Amino acid sequence: MELIDREKNETDVNMLSPLTWAYIGDAVYELYIRTNLVNNTKLKPHKLHIESIKYVKAKAQADILKSIEEKLSNHEKDIVRRARNAENHHLPKNANPADYMYSTAFEGLIGYLYLTKQDERLKEILKMCVE
Repeated sequence: MELIDREKNETDVNMLSPLTWAYIGDAVYELYIRTNLVNNTKLKPHKLHIESIKYVKAKAQADILKSIEEKLSNHEKDIVRRARNAENHHLPKNANPADYMYSTAFEGLIGYLYLTKQDERLKEILKMCVE
């Protein structure tokens, strides 16, 4: 039994906007980071929040994507490219536009892998983010 029912098949997921992948990816990644911190530290909630920001801010996500890009398959690189180039009318307030585009691409990849139920690959990539 899955905690959250992911009903869409890969064809349906491919029809979604890459910004929708990023929307889901943002939540999946943040939950992963928060859970990882709770499992591996004894920090109190405020300190957990401060520590998690180091991983979830746009610059950090952009840097992570750049560091793992060579380990991605061609299909994953295509997902990243689609998410990075998606037209987003939201202007970042705490990030430069290039970092914001790369963080959206990173979140898009995470969301795509999650929605297409590629859980083993998703775990591999998430583990690379905290090493």
